[in-house]
Amino acid sequence: MSLIHEAFNKAKSENRAALIAYLPAGFPTIEGSIKIMQEMLNNGVDLVEIGVPYSDPLMDGPIIQQAVDIALHNKTGIKEVMQIVKEVSQTGKPVLTMSYWSPIEKWGVEKYAQQMNQSGGVGVITPDLPPDESDLWITATDQNKIDRVFVVAPSSSEERLKLVTNKVTGFVYAASLMGVTGTRTEVSSRAEELVKRIRVHTQLPVAVGLGVSTSEQAHEVAKFADGVIVGSAFVKAILEQPDLSKAVAAVVQLSKDFARGVRKD
Repeated sequence: MSLIHEAFNKAKSENRAALIAYLPAGFPTIEGSIKIMQEMLNNGVDLVEIGVPYSDPLMDGPIIQQAVDIALHNKTGIKEVMQIVKEVSQTGKPVLTMSYWSPIEKWGVEKYAQQMNQSGGVGVITPDLPPDESDLWITATDQNKIDRVFVVAPSSSEERLKLVTNKVTGFVYAASLMGVTGTRTEVSSRAEELVKRIRVHTQLPVAVGLGVSTSEQAHEVAKFADGVIVGSAFVKAILEQPDLSKAVAAVVQLSKDFARGVRKD
């Protein structure tokens, strides 16, 4: 059983959803991102997604884009990402990277999967890679024992859901904008509906992300999802702090708040 599935099973046995945190590599600094992610994992976060900084982040909101710009300014490339993965994975918790397809393709598909394995990484989320064009990636990840995570949205057709769930090995990333349009109840019902639709096709864990920004929202999502993904809330907390030590303290507090939020009781 992979570290990813162990983390979801542990959360389930404790009557809660798994808490997954996202942070761009190299934000606020390369060393700072390592320290922050280690502290996240020591204070209630179950898995981390390390974002690979990319100059054309189509799916990222303004807060994440600001952090990615800082990471790029800090000259964070894939070599640095792998170093960060290596350091953070020493916590013994599951470390994934989240990358647009272009940086992986430029670096080398086989090389990327191989280096993830060598660095202690366990999975990769590829938000813009169509599953029906992923044969090379499937071969590389299978050979290097790296779990694949693909992203689906409420607009995904049943055919698409079936295709994605057949190619995923880690968890299914259900992207649903929480609290951005409409009231929280309306939006959360869309997310819940999507999770139900995914579960028709797979027994793998389903995690909901994009826009979960408070522990209350995390609690809503934890009622129907196996995992809750939080990104912007952590990035925003770091951006608001004047220095690294205060950023770390803010992230520790936030991690504890979200860890309470994902309890199902």
